[in-house]
Amino acid sequence: MTRGSMDVVQGVEGLRREHGRLFVVIGVFDGIHRGHVYLLEHLRTEATQRDARPTVITFDHHPDEVIQGVAPPLLLHPAERLERLADAGVKVIVVQHFDETVRRTAYDDFVGMISSRVDLAGFLMTPDAAFGFERRGTPEAVAELGAREGFDVVVVPPYTLDGQPVRSSDVRAAIAAGDLARARELLGRDVTVTGTPKRDGDAVRLEFDMPVALPPSGTYGGSVNGKDVALEIEIDGSVWVRPFDSDLDGGILHVRLDQRD
Repeated sequence: MTRGSMDVVQGVEGLRREHGRLFVVIGVFDGIHRGHVYLLEHLRTEATQRDARPTVITFDHHPDEVIQGVAPPLLLHPAERLERLADAGVKVIVVQHFDETVRRTAYDDFVGMISSRVDLAGFLMTPDAAFGFERRGTPEAVAELGAREGFDVVVVPPYTLDGQPVRSSDVRAAIAAGDLARARELLGRDVTVTGTPKRDGDAVRLEFDMPVALPPSGTYGGSVNGKDVALEIEIDGSVWVRPFDSDLDGGILHVRLDQRD
């Protein structure tokens, strides 16, 4: 699938020579926080230097759902993640289905699945990044493979804020604690949730395909599709928009959350 100048590919099996020369980073990219934005800036720069297309390989579900049996709540709707990756200059996004077979795939076999289908310019990694079975695809291991097979591995330090790397788990922790100001600082943008609205009496309740990161129960200011509203976050994890506005019925709603009063 092509969105403007960006190609969205379902799994590495869908890669073709016509996708061009690719420089790749692998990650969940949940939230597209400030650390991700920093990494994507490096991705664009390194890809340009190699006359390659900046490429992200991400996943349809969080890998922890398979690896640990439970996935953390999402910080970003999958469709919005694609949009933000495109806005960051990514030209090819591979959405890889993560299952037990992928989990058990050795890193060199996974790389081979890519290099056999496209012209692989290389990978961007951070020092603690790893992929493949038992996370054996460390920067050192992948660089050694690249030296044999003719692709580059560029390692960049993680983005830090106040001396600490910015991680999705820290954003989720801030949201769960109700510290939306801190979450906004880590994200570099507003805290948002996206869901499908269902009318319930005088309110609209948002439904989510997968668990999403929400702050504690309470009433929050914010906006829905750019319109200021009062939001009540229920303890059961639902988002209620009260009072009901007929303009909010149907479609997908994009909700911005402000700090609780």
